[in-house]
Amino acid sequence: MPSSTRAVPKAANAWLSNSAWVGAVLNVQRLKTRPQFQAALAGKLGVRTAHFALHSCELAQIYPAQMPVSASGDALSASSVAAAPASAGALGAMVPKRWAKRAVTRNAIKRQIYSVSAQFAPQLRPRGHVVRLRAGFDRKEFISATSDLLKAAVRAELLDLFARASAHPQLGVGRA
Repeated sequence: MPSSTRAVPKAANAWLSNSAWVGAVLNVQRLKTRPQFQAALAGKLGVRTAHFALHSCELAQIYPAQMPVSASGDALSASSVAAAPASAGALGAMVPKRWAKRAVTRNAIKRQIYSVSAQFAPQLRPRGHVVRLRAGFDRKEFISATSDLLKAAVRAELLDLFARASAHPQLGVGRA
């Protein structure tokens, strides 16, 4: 029996999604471990909107063992950290069950966070960032868990959050 060729790979994750492709091109890594999230949340609270907050910290706090060290044992400055694994920064999304009860809603919000952050990655400093949902969206106004209206509201607020973050003196690239 002749073997047939498949147009798509067997594994669903073999292809890079749009957000993963943009992240791979810009070298923005995702935060994965609890200590990484804790380090970013312990950092400065940069910008807030009605439903989201952006926390930020230095990359040395997220990747302490992988940061280059000088001969004297001190960590090198941010300008000489080209060998760090996340040279364009790191991003995490935190959507607690307290504010988004359904997994479908949490996943939709996380996808929006990663999508919008990929657009603004070149405008942010290379730091560890965590976008945290800090308040729930009104269930009376957004009845469906993944309605287009909810996605549009989340996206509009995230665009505002990242626009304000890129203009922030400590988070934006063009600032001191």
